[in-house]
Amino acid sequence: MDAQRRGRGERMDPADQWVLNPNTGEYELRLTPSAPQSPGGRAPGSATAARTAAPRPGASRPAGSGTTGSGTGGSRTAGSRTGGATRTDVPPQRKRRTQPAEPAAGRRGGRRPVRQRPRRTRKMLLWTGGTMAFVLVGVAAAGYLYLRHLEGNVTTTDVGSAGASDFSKDEAFTILVVGTDKRTGAGNEGYGDKGSAGHADTTILLHVAKDRTNATALSIPRDLIVDIPDCPTKLEDGSEKVVPGVRGVRFNRSLGEGGRDPGCTMRTVEENTGISVDHFMMADFNAVKTLTTAVDGVDVCVEKPVDDKDSKLVLPAGESTVEGEQALAFVRTRKSFGNSGDLDRIKVQQQFLGSLMRKMASGDTLTSPSKLLKLAEAATEALTVDKAIGSVGALKDVALELKKVPTKNITFTTVPVKDNPAETVKATVVLDESKAPQVFEMIRNDVSFTEVKRRQKKEKDAAAARLKGTKAPASEVRVRILNGGAVAGSAQKMLQYLQVEEGVTKSENAGNAPEALKKTTLEYGPDQAGQARRLAAVMGLSGSAMKPGESVTNSQGLPAMTLTLGEDFKGAGVKLSAPAEAPDVERSTADKVVCAS
Repeated sequence: MDAQRRGRGERMDPADQWVLNPNTGEYELRLTPSAPQSPGGRAPGSATAARTAAPRPGASRPAGSGTTGSGTGGSRTAGSRTGGATRTDVPPQRKRRTQPAEPAAGRRGGRRPVRQRPRRTRKMLLWTGGTMAFVLVGVAAAGYLYLRHLEGNVTTTDVGSAGASDFSKDEAFTILVVGTDKRTGAGNEGYGDKGSAGHADTTILLHVAKDRTNATALSIPRDLIVDIPDCPTKLEDGSEKVVPGVRGVRFNRSLGEGGRDPGCTMRTVEENTGISVDHFMMADFNAVKTLTTAVDGVDVCVEKPVDDKDSKLVLPAGESTVEGEQALAFVRTRKSFGNSGDLDRIKVQQQFLGSLMRKMASGDTLTSPSKLLKLAEAATEALTVDKAIGSVGALKDVALELKKVPTKNITFTTVPVKDNPAETVKATVVLDESKAPQVFEMIRNDVSFTEVKRRQKKEKDAAAARLKGTKAPASEVRVRILNGGAVAGSAQKMLQYLQVEEGVTKSENAGNAPEALKKTTLEYGPDQAGQARRLAAVMGLSGSAMKPGESVTNSQGLPAMTLTLGEDFKGAGVKLSAPAEAPDVERSTADKVVCAS
């Protein structure tokens, strides 16, 4: 029989049925047996008697008290409801605060009754605790289901050996970002080339330095003439097909044509630049529309009003915010800027991406759960990636590592090119061999195009200081030469050059170094700084190649320096000086607002 049928449901609270057992320290359920109601008055089974007999959580009674008070039903002992045996495992009940106080005669020694803690606290703890547990379980389940949903959004492509097997958060990484001209997605039928398999329309090689102080976004022109290598591709049925390579064609043909997948584009970049590509991200027209909408628009700037009939872009002079279709029109337009060519469009796209990066890294986006969810949804739906980064967890790691790079140290630049000399009507471009190799080398060696952290600047200043000061005469330079990764025989050739051509007669060939080095180094003791400066000047060593430390002894037992020829050693008599600054190429950084012209 429930509480309502016992005539006391309107005053009954489920929390009152739980009591603290002092022997176990746990709350236990104590149900008061029902009894018939007395029609003329309050029977022993009435609400008052039940409350009097039933212990409640946290209640106590005066020690030695034999009665619970007086009432119309007479006094009852704590043991009268259990056959006269007084229970000791459950604390006796204490009176409700609303009852009259006991007469002094009814209290042994005149002790005052202990005040009861309000029931509201107990009820709140019980109900709130249960509700919070339910909410936490619900949130965890919802979060798991949402992650599964996001996982289902991501499209992956197996590029085999063209990319890395996994993503490393502790190393430098390079991602090839490809925008295709494939006309997939609602509303995109009028864009791109009709029937296109999805060429590499916009391609950016994003390199992030190992220490996360800088990154370089290198745009590759779609009309750059390159050699496309043979490309193994995975078919849907799991079999492999090799797409034959082709020489002297536009770069954009490295994707889509003949079944070439993003792995073919990755291989093409590696063959023509020497830069290893770890992963790829590919997006179509929808990506621009959904990502810009997710961040509530991207700020752009134009020097003069734009009214492009082809792209349908209409903008006033100055700054504007674009999203969706208008954002796509901005990055696709050609005739509104420069000479209407692809190279000028690349500059506009770089400005747009810099603005998008600033918006995504802004406080408004990062602190807004709704914007972050929209961004996660849009990004996972818009991208096709290689299997190594094809999970939400891996994509999150990529984003967090990129977020560590200050926007002022993210450099946008373009592969140095010049008009194709083989063409009368200039339609394609070729590498500018006077500049492009140096750009590629800087990326391969993790060299920043921009100012990096203050710590690195201090190290650079300290290195430069090592080159300043008096130089010892060449005849006083005492040095041991080790081969630490240079071409075989380099140590002997360097020895002959120093002795014959430079007068460093106190030098000797000490064989191979214990381990290979990427860079040539010169280690010297505190009293050999003058000698070190002389040898650095002879070899064109940078201050960072000079390593102050302890001197060693040569074969004659005399103190000497140690010159270790690394993999960068170019030959005896060839200066090793690294470029003091980036080559003279057009570039911008992600923290700057630039107006397209």
